[in-house]
Amino acid sequence: MNSFRHRHAVCSALAVLITVAGCSSADDDVSAAVPSPDAKVTELCQNLDKVLPATVDGESRDDPEPASELTAGWGGVAIILRCGVTRPPKMTDPKVANGQDADAVPGGVNGVDWLMEREGDGVQRFTTANREAYVEVEVADGRDSTGVLIDLAPAVKKAIPEGIAS
Repeated sequence: MNSFRHRHAVCSALAVLITVAGCSSADDDVSAAVPSPDAKVTELCQNLDKVLPATVDGESRDDPEPASELTAGWGGVAIILRCGVTRPPKMTDPKVANGQDADAVPGGVNGVDWLMEREGDGVQRFTTANREAYVEVEVADGRDSTGVLIDLAPAVKKAIPEGIAS
């Protein structure tokens, strides 16, 4: 009888873990919502999808649902990329440009300019600047984003020309 109770407890614990994993995965889908850019930006994003690396910061490519050429992921929800997003409001905020906003900082990595924003949940969001399409990358809390941006820079430079996104 102890064996039965033990198996029942293990099966119950596994069921809870599977349910929790399923719920957390569904909750993370919000960050992988598929953008709906115009035709020109969609084509740029499709070109980006073709040249994205198989691994980013040591994580294997693991695209989010729903499947789209406008989204990509590595390591589950650790790194999520969305191409063709709208310009973040903070990108034109004078406080950011003057360094007066602690939650948004402009910068560049290997020839790609980014706006870095820290979300309330600790997630870091990076959005390309000075490119013909906005590419957003969300990096999970606790992960060093430097390797992520270094690994993505060559693909962004190759597929998304410098310029001003509309």
